Amino acid sequence: MNLNSRETFKNILVINLMHIGDLMIVTPVLRTLRHAYPQARLSLLADKKLADLVCCNPHLDECLLIDKKGADDRLPAFIKYIGYVRSKKFDLVINLHRNERASALAAFSGAGRIVGYAKPGFSWFFDKVVDNNHWTQHQVLAHFEALTATGVIGKEDIDDGGLEMVLPPGAEESAAAIWQKAYPHPLREKKVVAFNIGASWPTKRWLPDYFAQVADSLIVDGCLIAFFGGPMDRSMVDECISFMKHRENQQDENKNPLITRFTGKVSLGELAALLKRCALMITTDSGPMHVGVAMHIPIVTMFGASPVPGFYPYDGKDILIKTPAPCHPCGIHNCPKQGEEHFMCMKLIPPEAVLSAAREQLDKYGGLAGSAPYPKGQYTCKVIEL
Repeated sequence: MNLNSRETFKNILVINLMHIGDLMIVTPVLRTLRHAYPQARLSLLADKKLADLVCCNPHLDECLLIDKKGADDRLPAFIKYIGYVRSKKFDLVINLHRNERASALAAFSGAGRIVGYAKPGFSWFFDKVVDNNHWTQHQVLAHFEALTATGVIGKEDIDDGGLEMVLPPGAEESAAAIWQKAYPHPLREKKVVAFNIGASWPTKRWLPDYFAQVADSLIVDGCLIAFFGGPMDRSMVDECISFMKHRENQQDENKNPLITRFTGKVSLGELAALLKRCALMITTDSGPMHVGVAMHIPIVTMFGASPVPGFYPYDGKDILIKTPAPCHPCGIHNCPKQGEEHFMCMKLIPPEAVLSAAREQLDKYGGLAGSAPYPKGQYTCKVIEL
């Protein structure tokens, strides 16, 4: 089947129903599709709870939002949502995550052409199924490879502008008020370092006491520490702070301006706007890391189980510290090893290495919060091999 008749694609849908990072990594694809099809109507189908990330994307005409863990979770509601997608009469549907729900929506969309990643069974309804080769190249590049393999775009059409996010209405104003309350005027001259210590997989999480050692050292250097993350990360943040020497008065957060907890208190739009005000982000391989990339904040990240080629921060100024563990990258959510070898990949990344990288970033970019460079095309980060 010929998929090269691009002039027939006037109504295009991209599907990605996964997590924060997955959705951010799709944004270069949206830019490329807009470049390749400037006259087409371009829509994105995403999880409703992540709307802040993409609702103002300049390359989209519409966002379709599914409440996949709420109102649209039950089968009758999901079937009804498929009918809603069919009513849009898309002539091209591109599925960019190989899970059941996204595969089903693509398969039964009624589109003239259906391409992308698919679960077995649903793949029978696709015109072209491709593999997701993110073990040897970045997921952004794997998406581009998938689109060229289907004939949807040519290599000459790729317009890689890196990860992009436009703040939703009100996010900037809300974040400004939050920031002013957290940091009274005398403190606003100090550098704030964002800490994101949570991650969707336990094997992506660096040790809480390691984070605490780095935070204490940066406070001694004159920095302030701001903890981010979602509601599910609060217990991890509590544990980390319990190891810190500078944890006094943490029962009353207003009395210890050295440490601020934004964890579970801000929307995704506010998170992005607050990160723009930070001098540095120290983070696990996580969704907020990719939001930080889109906000052009300098990043230091630690990779244990995650494959470095597939998910490194897509920005040339960032630093990734790779574990020397021989089992890296396993891609396993929970470490199967026992005893001293349990979570060895993260244990082998010492606080001293992260602190050194953090100081390097602060020396180079610390005065550029909100305005650090993000040159187009320079997206391969620095990897430190321990």
